[in-house]
Amino acid sequence: GTIYVLRSKSNHPFVAQHRELIHKIGVTGGKVEARSAGADKDATYLLAGVDVVATYKLHNINRMKLEAVFHKLFAPAQIDITIEDRFGQPVKPREWFLVPLHVIDGAVQKLLDGSIPETSYDPETAQLVTR
Repeated sequence: GTIYVLRSKSNHPFVAQHRELIHKIGVTGGKVEARSAGADKDATYLLAGVDVVATYKLHNINRMKLEAVFHKLFAPAQIDITIEDRFGQPVKPREWFLVPLHVIDGAVQKLLDGSIPETSYDPETAQLVTR
């Protein structure tokens, strides 16, 4: 599987203001580019194109569980944004986080060394902390 980190090209004012810190974190068994194809038509991707800013190859993992671990870890930094989909319906994408890329890198390292269960994210300091 591959953990991927995307950055949105959305013109939404909040996204544009914080573009360098807002990342979508996901896991896929296929190609990241295929996963994010058509992003500009999908509310999950904020109806905008995306840049792939990081990928991490992992083997013998449960993709669903791994994605849940990352989403739980960064839950305190989940962005609260509502956009209208192509049909005018409000959508609250849940996989976007206000987290610096180097912190995501650190979380992957903690996953690999087995210390991620003892780790939490402090949005005030934008750092991973050991519980």
